[in-house]
Amino acid sequence: MRVSIFAAVWAAAVSLFAQTAPPPVFEVASIKPAGAGAIGLFTYPGGRIVANSLTLEMLIEEAFDIRPFQLTGGPGWIRNDRYTVEARPPASSELTSAKPSQPDSPNDEQRGMLRTLLADRFQLKVHRETKEGPVYLLVKGSKDTKLQEAKDKDARPWAGGLGGGRISGDGLAGVNISMGGLAAHLSEYMGHPVLDQTGLNGSFDFKYDQASDDPHPDVAAWIITSLQALGLKLEASKGPVETIVIDHAERPSEN
Repeated sequence: MRVSIFAAVWAAAVSLFAQTAPPPVFEVASIKPAGAGAIGLFTYPGGRIVANSLTLEMLIEEAFDIRPFQLTGGPGWIRNDRYTVEARPPASSELTSAKPSQPDSPNDEQRGMLRTLLADRFQLKVHRETKEGPVYLLVKGSKDTKLQEAKDKDARPWAGGLGGGRISGDGLAGVNISMGGLAAHLSEYMGHPVLDQTGLNGSFDFKYDQASDDPHPDVAAWIITSLQALGLKLEASKGPVETIVIDHAERPSEN
């Protein structure tokens, strides 16, 4: 296992930047044992975030925008203990003027604030490594694709099921999404990184309306079939897999 050159340069750049600017922080944040409510991380007007019933492992994945297969190490409790986190940015942040029409994924600034919060309250210390591992390559199929140039270039890039939620085997749709964005989104379902090698530039809209006959489908297998209908395919390969390694973590301090 080797520390990638990219990771080393990234760490050096972060260190240099830290000398000139403080890390982004939430103005107010609370961490409590998990209560009732929907499991997940949600964003609200004013930049407020609520992470409900998430483990530290899940919070790290959100903070670094990574998938479960990209996180290793740490004590066992980080995968079992669940917490509810509520936080809001300082008045000086541009996030205070944000008014999402619905709860959305955190943006880069919110993820940065969450990383700072985890380092402060969980004493989290991590490092990045890159190792060779299994990946999927998203490539063009033998037939023309059924992708359409995005109608609204200002729309939030999105991919998921036909109902607007997660991919579950009921259909596949995308709005104003690049092939790189689609590949990153599919990584969550395929259990390995998906790398874009389609050579297709720009952003696209698409829709595949075909539900699986199986009431409990293998979503990864269904995705492979659905992509073929859109003129795309996934090829198994080997490639660099960047991971976050947990060096240290403690249960959170009191609010």
